[in-house]
Amino acid sequence: MRIINPGFGLVPVGAEQTVSRNMDWRTDPIVLFSNNKPNARELLEGVRTKLGVLRPADSIDYLHKNSASQPAPAAMIEAIAQQYRGAIVALGD
Repeated sequence: MRIINPGFGLVPVGAEQTVSRNMDWRTDPIVLFSNNKPNARELLEGVRTKLGVLRPADSIDYLHKNSASQPAPAAMIEAIAQQYRGAIVALGD
């Protein structure tokens, strides 16, 4: 998986994980990730509701970083990359 984080740029070449198959948005676990700004959670809850019509919603999690004014900690990004096959990111305001 190659993570592109606008706050930090690209993960160094060679540090990404090799993915053995393509992402299946209908079944693979995904995370809805919020920047923790106003309305981001509401936006992502709406996305989760819509996705729940197409796939099991129990494998769609919601996470947010601690502060809208700070980047997500590297350990949080790493944990998300290890646990989920895809992520939907929302910026609210």
